[in-house]
Amino acid sequence: MLRTAWIAAIVVGLSGCGVAYNSPGVNSFAASDTKVRVVALTPESVLVANRSTYRPKDLPAVFFQTAGTGGGLRGAGVAPTPVIDPTQKPLSMETRLPPRVVPGPYRMGVGDVVLLATPQVGSTVEQLTGLLAASNSRQGYTVQDDGTIAIPNVGRVQVAGMTLEEAEATLFQRLVESQIDPTFSLEIAEFNSKKVSIGGAVANPTVAPISLTPLFLDEALAAAGGITVEDQDYASVRIYRDETLYQIPLNELYSNRGLQRIALVDGDSVFVDTAYELDLAQAYFAEQIQLSQFRQTARIAALNELNAEVNIRRSALQESRQNYMTRLDLDSVERDYVYLTGEVSKQTRYPLPFGKTSNLADALYGSGGVPTATGNVKEIYVLRGSPDPREFSAVTAWRLDGRDATNFILATRFELRPNDVIFVAEQPVTKWSRVVQQITPTLINTGVAAASN
Repeated sequence: MLRTAWIAAIVVGLSGCGVAYNSPGVNSFAASDTKVRVVALTPESVLVANRSTYRPKDLPAVFFQTAGTGGGLRGAGVAPTPVIDPTQKPLSMETRLPPRVVPGPYRMGVGDVVLLATPQVGSTVEQLTGLLAASNSRQGYTVQDDGTIAIPNVGRVQVAGMTLEEAEATLFQRLVESQIDPTFSLEIAEFNSKKVSIGGAVANPTVAPISLTPLFLDEALAAAGGITVEDQDYASVRIYRDETLYQIPLNELYSNRGLQRIALVDGDSVFVDTAYELDLAQAYFAEQIQLSQFRQTARIAALNELNAEVNIRRSALQESRQNYMTRLDLDSVERDYVYLTGEVSKQTRYPLPFGKTSNLADALYGSGGVPTATGNVKEIYVLRGSPDPREFSAVTAWRLDGRDATNFILATRFELRPNDVIFVAEQPVTKWSRVVQQITPTLINTGVAAASN
């Protein structure tokens, strides 16, 4: 009995004097110079805590730069003249109209399909054997690459570059020379040689053919399903013609009927742009520009030079970014941190992100969370020192009571500040378990010594 009482007294003595185990905790009544104020986290107190001024550190400017040179093609002749300066948003958009053209009569070209019709009578059919089918007096012919149509028993007849009347006169002469009844009619069934492309902010980008009647700007836009633009302030219709870019602000196009009746010519490209920069229009017209580059070796060399310059700038940017990331890995870059201690999965420092704020939930669960077996979810604290030098020792302990799981919503709203300390207290049973774990060897040794005596 005396030995048992003696052992129990050792346990109580070790526990009471703190020799066996000291556990950290937050105590607003501690006998120290530190002034601790414990504030429970509520929706209202979260708003108060978030009022403190803090601006997250930004990434270096090199992470926001692109490899674009901002220059034009060099040594490539005259490039399309820019409509506006893309480096500064203009107060109003400039109007640049294409030169006025007077459409003449339609002249047939390669790819057009002409329809030849003759009266279907016995003598004519016999004379035009192979020219027209016996059951059909209408036959279509496609204008070939050499500008001719091939008619059996007549031969190849040149029609490219001719108006419909000129082609009829030529065909009449050839039929007479072939001793065939020259009673016929000629019409164009398909218009394939002259086209205008329409793209950008339209319902259905398309390629519109030019037919016997001139094709005007409003008709071309209607053929593409109309313009689909919500903000008209800096929207425009751009026309690319003969390596020159023209521009009509959309507001002006709607208010001026005369601008809608601009006649388009073969090879025109129409692009409806929704921004004042030329980026989208230039991408759309790149195809047209490249066609001319195939015929100009100087322009091809200029493109290669431009690509090389972009690659050099891209490599320089990549090297600068990689150097910064290396410095970041070596901890030679000034960062803002918060610190996690107590009963957390991993005691560590948590770097605050660049360019945005972080919250308590980010830090807790980005580091593994709170082990509920040992951590006391009732006592999750964010310890924040006073920024006032006159209150250097003052600390505010913002306490989150996690026994009610809905309170963790507050953790997603509580913004962290540099040098915050996140502390999670231990469970009471964990504290006692660790006390027992540490004094057990002492009890065993004491008992053996007492037994030997």
